[in-house]
Amino acid sequence: MIFVGVDWSETHHDVCVLDETGDVLARLKIPDTLAGVRALHELLAPYAEEPDEVIVAIEKDRGLIVTAMLGARYRVFAINPMSVARYRERHVISGSKSDPGDAKVLAEVVRTDRHNHREAEGDTENADAIKVLARTHQSAIWSRQREMNSLRNALKDYYPGALVAFGTGLAESDAVEVLAIAPTPALGAQLSLAKITSALRRGGRERNLERTAKKIQAALREEQLRERPMVELAYGTITGAHVAMIRAYNAEIVQLEAALTKDFEQHPDAKIIRSLPGLGMVLGARVLGEFGDAPNRYADAKSRRNYAGTSPVTKASGKSRVVLARRSRNKHLAAAADQWAFCSLQRSPGAREYYDELRARHKTHRKAIRQLANRWVGILHACLEQHVNYDEDRAWKHRADIAA
Repeated sequence: MIFVGVDWSETHHDVCVLDETGDVLARLKIPDTLAGVRALHELLAPYAEEPDEVIVAIEKDRGLIVTAMLGARYRVFAINPMSVARYRERHVISGSKSDPGDAKVLAEVVRTDRHNHREAEGDTENADAIKVLARTHQSAIWSRQREMNSLRNALKDYYPGALVAFGTGLAESDAVEVLAIAPTPALGAQLSLAKITSALRRGGRERNLERTAKKIQAALREEQLRERPMVELAYGTITGAHVAMIRAYNAEIVQLEAALTKDFEQHPDAKIIRSLPGLGMVLGARVLGEFGDAPNRYADAKSRRNYAGTSPVTKASGKSRVVLARRSRNKHLAAAADQWAFCSLQRSPGAREYYDELRARHKTHRKAIRQLANRWVGILHACLEQHVNYDEDRAWKHRADIAA
């Protein structure tokens, strides 16, 4: 058995190979190319007869080199960079850092402590595609939100009438189309009903055109404080740029959502995941993509909860005992779990009752949602493990028995 540390970077990877006693067998710097992967296999071949004798540590769980190593049937452990930093301090107290040194630290991690880390398992092609699309879709939504926040801040400074007209819906087609033709208060006050109606129609609105146009026109023509002309024009240029970005993100999100839905529908676990309250096509795809579909990745529900970051962390020392939320977690999965828990309140009587009980115990909304998300992850694990659809009575039966 040999232990391999791979310090990943965008252009090359430093590799260190250790034997079972910790002696260095080989070191190599390989490019991030097909030739580099071939050189890695050639380096390891003399030291291992079977692929499962190669234990690899790397600081990421996806990418071409990880896929290549999993395809070669090496045992790959994805080590969190924060953990690597702590292990580095154990080996090097001077504070020095180098890529070859990090490769050796990674190899030492799997040589001595691999039982404390999660082994990467290859998901199906379908699940990997869903994960890529779901993450890109979610990142596009987050980027659009940042653009919208910047646009709102700019409008507060020079165009409050637009905020009155569109409120929080600055990413919606009505706001995008009207602000595209009237990015300043002067242009907004001159807009006729016909122009506003045409803009709304371009944005896809089909109902309540006249009423909406009149409401927008009244808000834009309302008297308001005005900036100096040159400053107002400068702000108008900024607004035009934000509007163009929001329009592009809207189109990208629609395209990604269509592709994500198509791939998710083809996955064999989609029906089980969709059966859980609060999980629609997009949110269900996010959950599936982030958890993956490798059958043996999670030993039990607790392991899945820990990976999701919904389970709490206990810090106890002497008489002190504090229970805290996990801060180091998969932000994509954590966001999906929180949204899932919130959406389930309107669709699951059991979830609503559990949430209300937590609130009655003086839990904040945030804590109650996080605890509900933790419960949902456990229920999801049971459904996937038993290959059954969600059943409301069965999922919350134990709580009903306790109440009785």
